[in-house]
Amino acid sequence: MTYAVGLRLSQGLVFMSDTRTNAGVDNISKFKKMFSWNVPGDRTITLLTAGNLATTQAVVSLLEERTKAPEDRAPSILEAPTMFQVARIVSAALKEVIEGHARGGQQADSAFHATLILGGQIEGGQSRLFLIYPEGNFIEAGAETPFFQIGETKYGRPILVRAFDADMSFAEAVKLLLVSFDSTIKANLGVGLPLDLQLYTEDSLTSGRIERVEADDPYFKQISEGWGDALKSALEQLPDFEG
Repeated sequence: MTYAVGLRLSQGLVFMSDTRTNAGVDNISKFKKMFSWNVPGDRTITLLTAGNLATTQAVVSLLEERTKAPEDRAPSILEAPTMFQVARIVSAALKEVIEGHARGGQQADSAFHATLILGGQIEGGQSRLFLIYPEGNFIEAGAETPFFQIGETKYGRPILVRAFDADMSFAEAVKLLLVSFDSTIKANLGVGLPLDLQLYTEDSLTSGRIERVEADDPYFKQISEGWGDALKSALEQLPDFEG
C-alpha cells in the first residue's frame, strides 16, 4: 500500500509520499515513489505513484527513456510546451503500460492498475497539479480541489479537509502533512517511514527542497507525540455525554 499527497499552495507545490511496499506482514520493502525531472530555468516536473509496483516502475522508466531517445520517438515530458501536455504524455504512458500487461496474457488487469499525482511548472505558465487515473484520464487541482491523495487516503484525509489553507506557508503545510501521514501510518501497516518530501516555490523553475524524513527524525517524533497529546486534550475538553 502507499500514501502520497500533492498540495497546491499560493506559493507553490508540496509533495510527500511514503516508501513502504509490502506483500504480507513478513515481506516488507522500501521503494521510492516520488520522481522528479528538472531543467533549470525551463521546467520542473514531479510524479508521485501508487498502485502496482511493476506498473509504476515501468511508467517511470518509459518516461525516462523517452527523454533520451532519438528524434523519431514518442513525445517527451522534457519537450512538452505546457503542463497539460505533460499530463497527457504521462497518462498515455500509464495506459500503454497497463494495456501491455493485458496483451501479454495477464488477465486480471485491475491488479496492474496504478494512480499518479503529477505536478510542476514550465516556463511561461503557472504551476499545475493533476491526478491521473489508470484508465488514462486525469483531472486538475483548482480552488475547490486544491490537493490530491493517492493510495491509502481515508485515514489522513480528515485533517487535510479541516486544516488545509492555500495561503499557508511551506512550514505549516509540512506540519499538516506529517500529521496526515502519522494518522495513516498508525492505522495501516502498509504505509510507513521514511517519507519523501519536496517543496517547489512558484516560478523558481528548480527542483526545490527535496529531503527524506527518516523513522528517527526528531521533528516527526515531536509532531507525532504532540498530535496525540493534543487529541487527548481536546477530547477531555469536550462535554460529556448525558444519558
